[in-house]
Amino acid sequence: MAVRTVPIDFVRSAVATAERLGVDIGLLLGRAGVAPELLEQDRARVTVDQVAATMRQLWRITGDELFGLGPAPVPRGAIRLVGFGLVACPDLGSAIERFGEYQRLLPGFPPMAVTTEGGRTRCTLDTSVLAAGEELLTVFLLAALHRIVSWGIGRRVALRQAEFPYPRPRNVADYDLVFGAPLVFDAAIAAITFDSELLRAPLTRSEADLIDWTRNAPIDVLSRRDYGTSLAEQVRKILTRGLSGGATAERWPTADEVAKRLSMSPQTVRRKLGEEGTSITQIREDILRDAAVASLVRGDETVESLSARLGFSEPSAFRRAFRRWTGSPPGSYRGASPV
Repeated sequence: MAVRTVPIDFVRSAVATAERLGVDIGLLLGRAGVAPELLEQDRARVTVDQVAATMRQLWRITGDELFGLGPAPVPRGAIRLVGFGLVACPDLGSAIERFGEYQRLLPGFPPMAVTTEGGRTRCTLDTSVLAAGEELLTVFLLAALHRIVSWGIGRRVALRQAEFPYPRPRNVADYDLVFGAPLVFDAAIAAITFDSELLRAPLTRSEADLIDWTRNAPIDVLSRRDYGTSLAEQVRKILTRGLSGGATAERWPTADEVAKRLSMSPQTVRRKLGEEGTSITQIREDILRDAAVASLVRGDETVESLSARLGFSEPSAFRRAFRRWTGSPPGSYRGASPV
């Protein structure tokens, strides 16, 4: 499975929350394995495990499912207790209806509403009740809603649209990976939309499954499924094979080979990727960057062996590339796994 990283923005948001709560930021970052200097680099990336470690620390500190950002605390474990009442429902539609009845038990949770029209079901979250500027919490809540629905029926739910009540962010490509659907920004309210036929899908999970799923939180929400719908994601899947099994001798697919696998002309691939703000070269660099960050955080390779595995002629070339990708030297990431 290809390694993915996420923008430093996720950790920045957690740090901003911690600062408001008077938490020791150094301790928080140390336990997440994130070097403080990375917060100053807009290009910095972190692993899903690092973000999860940060969020778990905030959960522990605040005792609140929403990290103290909601209109009222949502005590730790409250969502799981509600889940016990939902897994007994026969299908997704009845579970959503029951959750509507349970909302009064969660006064700190953003109000959710569900409407069905023209074969589509739209779930909205009124995130205006959250602390101002918490865009990343909005993403987390919508992603969590999507993942929970998919988990409950035991299969991926293809979203038809995802809406966000704020301007288009700079890292919009990460949104496609998370939601795999047409994205609408500056929307009136946060929402996801899916086919109404899924409301009849039976729930397949038990209470034991729910306990296991929540014990692993928030990994299953943060982990990017293979949901990307853009051409860039299709190209990434093809190019990722260049690093499969860590085989350094395996060459990258050429632009012509990529186009052939997509049943397109090379010119069409270039044009469509350009419209998405990327290119084959950029996607290849993103793959190398994510693989490098993940390895350095794990700390199980020397810079020399990592640079060779990723196909660089010498470590100095890798170091230059890494600084270009992330704004920091490899040493800022090396061996920084959460403690």
